[in-house]
Amino acid sequence: MTDQDLLNRITVNPKISFGKPTIRGLRYSVEWLLETLSSGMTIKEILADYEDLELVDIQAVFLYAARLSQVKRMSAVLA
Repeated sequence: MTDQDLLNRITVNPKISFGKPTIRGLRYSVEWLLETLSSGMTIKEILADYEDLELVDIQAVFLYAARLSQVKRMSAVLA
């Protein structure tokens, strides 16, 4: 799967999750998944608890977050 294929799994719809980036138009936001992982839940646990998520969805979120981290100024991200 190419980077573009992964990024295509991240969608934005103003009618879902207040327009936040979500996974495949589901109500799982990129933000929620990253916070869930940072709280200590493992990928395996997430996939077991949320059966409509796939491993490639999590890979897509990581790539999306990596691309966001490539901004020139951190103050724009942290504001």
